[in-house]
Amino acid sequence: MKYYILAGEASGDLHGSNLMKALFEVDAHAEIRFWGGDLMQSVGGTLVKHYKERAFMGFSEVIMNLNKIFKLIAFCKEDIKAYNPDVLIFIDNSGFNLRIAKWAKQEGITTNYYISPQVWASRAKRVFDIKRDIDAMYVILPFVEDFYKKYDYKVNFVGHPLIDAIANRDQVNETKFRESHNLGNKPIIALLPGSRKQEIKNMLSVMLEMVDSFKDYQFVIAGAPSQDYSFYETFIKSNNVKFISNKTYDLLSISTAALVTSGTATLETALFKIPQVVCYKASAISYHIAKRIITLKFISLVNLIMDKEVVTELIQNDFNKKRLKQELTRILDETERKKMFLNYYELEKALGGKGASKKTAQLIYNSIKK
Repeated sequence: MKYYILAGEASGDLHGSNLMKALFEVDAHAEIRFWGGDLMQSVGGTLVKHYKERAFMGFSEVIMNLNKIFKLIAFCKEDIKAYNPDVLIFIDNSGFNLRIAKWAKQEGITTNYYISPQVWASRAKRVFDIKRDIDAMYVILPFVEDFYKKYDYKVNFVGHPLIDAIANRDQVNETKFRESHNLGNKPIIALLPGSRKQEIKNMLSVMLEMVDSFKDYQFVIAGAPSQDYSFYETFIKSNNVKFISNKTYDLLSISTAALVTSGTATLETALFKIPQVVCYKASAISYHIAKRIITLKFISLVNLIMDKEVVTELIQNDFNKKRLKQELTRILDETERKKMFLNYYELEKALGGKGASKKTAQLIYNSIKK
């Protein structure tokens, strides 16, 4: 079969790569053409566009790049039509993907969606577009399945692919890892400031204000694969700050605590059982627009899945040096850490077992094989 996959951002690249591996297992003669990143490219198939070419963050940045976005949409439609796939698979990235889905459905192309757009968080009316344009939806969060039931739309809960991604990774040798990155012996506080430049600018400078107050710890920035060290270097003013690119899982596996920008990384950190403070700060315009359309009481996936505050969220003005220092001090306390660990174990149970990518690949293959 011929598969065309549309994924954006680092998380989409990760989940897309695991889905591709599973598709090649269930369909030995699969042909895959995709928009994604380095991880997907390493699996095989043909990369059309890298996600770096369309990494726009926030409402204001999207508006400034509308012309480029419309050109990408037009090119994408032409490329899909020329390829003539048996199925078009979308992974998250709703702003771009739902526009393509509407066109694809009108063209008679089979449409599948892996990892639902966050319609449960904002603009719920998009559900009606999804029901119209998406033939099959595969969701990775249990509460999302319940959400869609309210709209009489049957979806497939397949479990969360991060469980597999973390379980299947190569185990890191802490001693060798520390030696190779010159980390010394201090306990590590990992800094995960996001993957986009604007996001990193908003987060990293405040995170790094913790360094002087926690001199017994080694701070390590988890560099995103989409950004060069030269960009991060402008923020680093202390010898007690190290930088490691594209090895976030290895870093988390040996960390004591983490300061994490809201997003998939909060769930990854929780699955590694690392106490964390969730941070979020956007431009004033983006924040005030988001505040009017987002209907959730939490922003982190950890708290949303558990439906309670497991991890502290420092949002916008609350994300400041004073509050961050208080919360980092708190999660380094053994009593607080034990509470968080217990909640993390309950979180993992709620996400289901292993095999999300394999389940999804098999369901997709079975649906188009008929």
